Amino acid sequence: MTTTIYILNGPNLNLLGQRQPEIYGHETLADVERRCAEVAAEKGFSVRLFQSNHEGTIVDQIHEARQAACGIVINPAAYTHTSVAILDALNTFEGPVIECHISNVHKRESFRHHSYVSLRADGVLAGFGIEGYELAVRRICSLCAGG
Repeated sequence: MTTTIYILNGPNLNLLGQRQPEIYGHETLADVERRCAEVAAEKGFSVRLFQSNHEGTIVDQIHEARQAACGIVINPAAYTHTSVAILDALNTFEGPVIECHISNVHKRESFRHHSYVSLRADGVLAGFGIEGYELAVRRICSLCAGG
């Protein structure tokens, strides 16, 4: 069994640390990857972080994860609220899926309150900043280890 956790990120997260720091903070996606890798390594797991601004590329990564990952942490960003394609891809993945959002989407615009991804997710974290990714990785490690 693989011990790799895929961490998938949607549009505009490549600008993390630069874009709207009052909402998303000052840390970067590289910081997310480093922190998650440290958490995973403590549990004997590894992470593969991926970001794309293109929906189909994210779908391709989910398809790849079917063979290469024990679990998925996904922050689909704006695709959370629009992408049936990402939901359908996640439904083909047999391992645990944790949906993660940096901001508390329920305190924001009403269109952000609906998530297609939540229909598949085994858990949802929102509003914990980038620490939410670490919490999600911890949970995936626990689930993949049989806990």
